[in-house]
Amino acid sequence: MKRHILTGAPGAGKTSILRQMQEQGFDVVDEAATAIITREQAEGDAEPWAQATFVEKVVALQRRRQMQPAASDVTLQIYDRSPICTHALSTYLGRPIPGMLSAEIDRITREQVYEQQVFFIRNIGFCQPTAARQITFQESLAFERIHEQSYRQFGYEIIDVPAGEVANRAAAIADTISQLT
Repeated sequence: MKRHILTGAPGAGKTSILRQMQEQGFDVVDEAATAIITREQAEGDAEPWAQATFVEKVVALQRRRQMQPAASDVTLQIYDRSPICTHALSTYLGRPIPGMLSAEIDRITREQVYEQQVFFIRNIGFCQPTAARQITFQESLAFERIHEQSYRQFGYEIIDVPAGEVANRAAAIADTISQLT
């Protein structure tokens, strides 16, 4: 199974690109942090990211999704973020890296779970806040830098996906994937 990662600044357009690729037949795995935030906000917690256990919850969901068997005909998946992103999140939040996250990064590195080329979706010049994404554009740029540093720290190759139309960005990623396989 080939597993590719899309990452980048909050609000850079990852979800829109992934939806476009999903419409084109790619198997997509959604972002875990957003799922946790959405669920816990629905349960009454306005800021679930402020919980001490937030990062661990994200790591646990990422691992469950990654370990879940894909349909028998699926040979390639595209992930909206990975545990390396969760490392960046923990760093951005100023929290120590939990042992659970370190262990998961060790596992995905040892088992070569994800392809070494990471699609880094560059910011589009603004960041639209949502209930799950309460971050300013300036904060998103700082987060973008931390993400890139985290991926480089763990030996991943960054493939830049510059700002542009969603369809063009999705097509560029699909073309690159076909060249890599």
